[in-house]
Amino acid sequence: FNRGMWTIGYTAQSPERMKMHMANQHTFDRTTLRAKGGPADGDFYGMPWPAWGTPEMNHPGTANLYDMSLPVAEGGLTFRARFGVERDGDNLLAEGVYSAGSEIKDGYPEFTMAMLRELGWDKDLTDEEMAVINYVAGYPEGEPANGKPNEEVGETSQTGETPSDYIADTGGVNWKTDLSGGIQRVAIKHGCAPFGNAKARAVVWTFPDPVPIHREPLYTNRRDLVADYPTYDDKKFWRLPTMYKSIQENDFSKDYPIVLTSGRLVEYEGGGDETRSNPWLAELQQDMFIEINPRDANNLGVRDGADVWVEGPEGGKVKVMAMVTERVESGVAFMPFHFGGHMEGVDLRDRYPEGADPYVLGESTNTAQTYGYDSVTQMQETKATLCKIWTA
Repeated sequence: FNRGMWTIGYTAQSPERMKMHMANQHTFDRTTLRAKGGPADGDFYGMPWPAWGTPEMNHPGTANLYDMSLPVAEGGLTFRARFGVERDGDNLLAEGVYSAGSEIKDGYPEFTMAMLRELGWDKDLTDEEMAVINYVAGYPEGEPANGKPNEEVGETSQTGETPSDYIADTGGVNWKTDLSGGIQRVAIKHGCAPFGNAKARAVVWTFPDPVPIHREPLYTNRRDLVADYPTYDDKKFWRLPTMYKSIQENDFSKDYPIVLTSGRLVEYEGGGDETRSNPWLAELQQDMFIEINPRDANNLGVRDGADVWVEGPEGGKVKVMAMVTERVESGVAFMPFHFGGHMEGVDLRDRYPEGADPYVLGESTNTAQTYGYDSVTQMQETKATLCKIWTA
């Protein structure tokens, strides 16, 4: 699992380290979440992202992003250099600021093998790390790299069993692709963040809206705002046709007048299968529900605790319990997203393998949700749609 996390710098965990944190929870400060003494001394609980390098490096994790008052080795961090080093003549790297203990007193790009050589830090790599870097670069152990003697390349950093008069052309290997963790380890040894030290960008030129602007949801009841705040034109992301404007130009609000949103509960997490299988948590939230404002409930003839149907503009509907509350405004309804095991009014508990069904089942709000994707992340739009509600 950790080998798949190299590209984001989240690889310092291991089953052994995680078990150690669990077994020694009492040694972690409840405010800072950092262990004071004990086997996990100095670690932040759970090793939050980024937790650099191999588990053997014992990086503590990063509790507060971009805290330059701490050395990177102790959980400090700079802002990632991921947009290049300059744009339109403007320097994109940090200027005059750096994390505590950094040997580079300025901004710098992400670390590559070529950068280590320029700094002379490649000599800090072990023979084992260098062997992995050579392998990643496409040069198996013992094979001459590019046929150039060291004096022509001007480097003498390769060590180990391979011929000493040849060097692999490994300059393009970076902190994300070096599976040995050596580049990360050496950068941090010298007080630097492996992913660089740059400026945060406020104008995101690679996004559809370089500066965020409001765009009405695809399914909106504010038709008066569509002209001023339209969605995007339909487009293709890679090979996937993605609809925007062709949906928004239809007015669904007359048949589906209530804004529907979704969110989380304190007691459950994610899809809820695990937390709804916990008897103590399941006892606290025993029913899937929808929050409805008293004005809307009275107009619809809905009583608190009664079952209602909730249908979205695409036809999916769910049967849930009504919670009449002023926590939502009139014209707005809310459903949590932690439930499953019912489908459009049908209890599917008999479909679970024996012993695998959670204590609490309920409708999934996604059944009544609608189409829509964020233009940048391609994540589904489940926070803004419409619905209609009636008594079951």
